[in-house]
Amino acid sequence: MTISRRDLLKLGATAGLAELGIHGPEAHAAIKKEKLAGTEEFTTACNFCSCGCGMICHVKDGELVSLEGDSDHVINEGALCSKGAAMVAAHKSDQRVKTPMIRKPGSDKWEDISWDDALNLVAKRIKETRDANWIATEKDGDKDVPVNRTDAIGFIGGAQNTNEECYMITKMGRLLGTVQVEHQARL
Repeated sequence: MTISRRDLLKLGATAGLAELGIHGPEAHAAIKKEKLAGTEEFTTACNFCSCGCGMICHVKDGELVSLEGDSDHVINEGALCSKGAAMVAAHKSDQRVKTPMIRKPGSDKWEDISWDDALNLVAKRIKETRDANWIATEKDGDKDVPVNRTDAIGFIGGAQNTNEECYMITKMGRLLGTVQVEHQARL
C-alpha cells in the first residue's frame, strides 16, 4: 500500500484530533459557526456576468466577512467561478467607488455628490431627453396617427434581474414612452 504525503498528514491530523475527542466534520462546522457568529446574512446575485449566480454574504459591523455560493440557488447550486469567488476583494478594495460622482463639463476631476443630487440630475436629464425627442404622431398615408413615444431612450435588462425587476424595467420604459426595452442575452 502506498500513501501520499498529503494523505499521511490528513491521517495524522485526524488521529490527533480524535485523541482529543474532536472529529473532523464537527471541528470544521464549529470553526465556520464561530467565524459567522454575530453576522447578518444577505442573499444577492453575482455581478460579473449574465449567469446570475446566487451568493450568500455575511456582514458584521458593516463589513463583508464571508461570501459563498448559495447552495439553494437554482443557477449555481452553491458553486462560484473564480470571478464570483473573488468578489470579496472587489468589495474591500480601496479603489471601489462608494458614492455618486460627477465630472462637470470642462473639468478633469471627478467630484463626490449626494445621492439626492445624483437622482435629481439623472431625472432631469431623462426628462430633457424625453421632451426634446418626443414623437406625438406619425404619418400613415395622408393622416396623422398618435404614437406618443421617444426613440432617444432605451432600457436594457440582464439575466441577474428577477422576473419582478424585469417587469419594473419594462413598466418604467413604457411609462417614459420608449419601445427600446432589451435583454443583454439577445445582444
